[in-house]
Amino acid sequence: MARHWSALGARLGGPEGELLRAGAADARAMVTELALATAARDLPADLAAASAGRLASPRAPLPDRVLERGQALRLALLELQHVVTLLGYLRELAGHDGDAELRALLARWKQALGHDEASVRAAAIALGARPDEAIVPADESAVGRAGARLGWAVGAVGEWVDRRAGHRPGRRP
Repeated sequence: MARHWSALGARLGGPEGELLRAGAADARAMVTELALATAARDLPADLAAASAGRLASPRAPLPDRVLERGQALRLALLELQHVVTLLGYLRELAGHDGDAELRALLARWKQALGHDEASVRAAAIALGARPDEAIVPADESAVGRAGARLGWAVGAVGEWVDRRAGHRPGRRP
């Protein structure tokens, strides 16, 4: 998440990009602190966490470069929601194991990243009031613009199919 959010924040720029870069900095700080805490408990979590993060990522199968700005921001938010939920789950496990210190650490990071989550969610929702900005390609490169045009074309075909399916005789509303 930290690498993804840093890169996406740089591409998006503006206030949304700042929020993503701040969230990425928080995620890096959390990983550093949790690595120390797990090492002190002789819990080898680095490789497992990296592998699980790749395998269980809630990220979209499409790269940000082919998405619209609003789409990329909303999908990035899913990553953070996944992390915040995982922190809550791990906090409960630490409590079950009687590790009050680890539980407090996880609770603190869940709260800190929860603030990032709320800020990015608010920014993603606020883009709805600026639809012209929301549909700008997340990446202004030629590849990004081409990907956005492809997305618009697929969306237009989908809307056409939906309209046609809605006009069939005998179709229930």
